[in-house]
Amino acid sequence: MGRPRRFDEAQVLHNAREQFWNRGYTATSMDDLMAATGLGKGSLYGAFGDKRQLFLRTLDDYRNEQLDSVRQILTGPGTGLERLELLLDGAAHGYGDDASRRGCFLAGSTSELHGRESEVVSRARVTYQEIQDLLTACVEDAQREGDLAADASPQEMATLLLAVLQGIEFLAKTDMDTSALVQIGHSALSNLPRP
Repeated sequence: MGRPRRFDEAQVLHNAREQFWNRGYTATSMDDLMAATGLGKGSLYGAFGDKRQLFLRTLDDYRNEQLDSVRQILTGPGTGLERLELLLDGAAHGYGDDASRRGCFLAGSTSELHGRESEVVSRARVTYQEIQDLLTACVEDAQREGDLAADASPQEMATLLLAVLQGIEFLAKTDMDTSALVQIGHSALSNLPRP
């Protein structure tokens, strides 16, 4: 029988994710991860596998958190259009108010590893498809409520809004002012087809 773990798994995963997020997967060494988590190599390997497995675990946890947050906003109270605005405003403030301007962990990881890590690309594709599906459903709500044109494609509007979200994330990395990021979201919404 193995010894019981004497560490907070959630905290270790959080600390490892911060290390990967700040430095990138490639630049993060096992020594960096040991320093960030306070665990020895044997404990890290025993609990999470190798560096790649630990990274994928932190990425999966992040993806789940982000999807839960998007789902909560887009299926929450308010009209469809109000929920879309809340999501875009939240993204603008979330990325724009972050002093380090790191952007999205999933987007950054996909950008870094897209040519050599198919599992990261696959996870990103699935995640963004789920976000697009949530956006589509919210756009359909706004169409039923009479705020968006009923004859416009909800999938096309959702794809546009997903691109706007990703654009806000990237532009925040250029140190664009938060108010300008908010305005991008508002402009996108105001230019959607109306009845």
